[in-house]
Amino acid sequence: MPPRSSAAARPGPLALLHTSPAHIPVFDALRDEDHQGLELRHLVAEELLARARREGPEAVADEVRAVLDRAVAQGAAAVLCTCSTIGAVVERAGAEVPVLRADRPMAAAAVAAGPRVVVLASLESTLTPTVALVEEEARAAGRPLDIRTVLVEGAWTLFEAGDLDGCARTVATAADAVTDADAIVLAQGSMAAAQRLTTTTIPVLSSPRPGLAAGAEAARGS
Repeated sequence: MPPRSSAAARPGPLALLHTSPAHIPVFDALRDEDHQGLELRHLVAEELLARARREGPEAVADEVRAVLDRAVAQGAAAVLCTCSTIGAVVERAGAEVPVLRADRPMAAAAVAAGPRVVVLASLESTLTPTVALVEEEARAAGRPLDIRTVLVEGAWTLFEAGDLDGCARTVATAADAVTDADAIVLAQGSMAAAQRLTTTTIPVLSSPRPGLAAGAEAARGS
């Protein structure tokens, strides 16, 4: 069988559903490092997170479906949700193309690292969806799980104020304070920059890089 041409192997456009425009340069940089040639289409819907925080993630189900339908209509080969708070709602909504949440590969890696998982979040609304995701991955893998959560006070305020470095330092300090764990999960993509600042020997996991890899593979498969 002749080898596939580079054109045939090139993935279709990957739509990214963000709830903050701050994620755009993060994923663009990862694309340039790891997935040259992948077309990213950024869809920013800040109101989805705001409403989900007020009323719960299920309150935005209809709006999420509308965003997914628009992404498909605009030619997306797959959709990747980068917001942990609404990730489960996005997955359940489904679409005519693969729909993924960026934090699922991170959760799987945490479960593989060992049973003691600590979830760090800067938003309380993210804790329950992330814990549920890690528990789901543990059940699927047939692995034991002892999960704990830490709300990193002040980190989200810094992020909203545009002090991304301050947010990263605050999260890194919280991660370094964790003991007796096999993996530390940074629940939100906005926390990923803290990964390079930590000094702990415990693996610190974030979602953007593995999430984008999964999205690129889904777009390629489509």
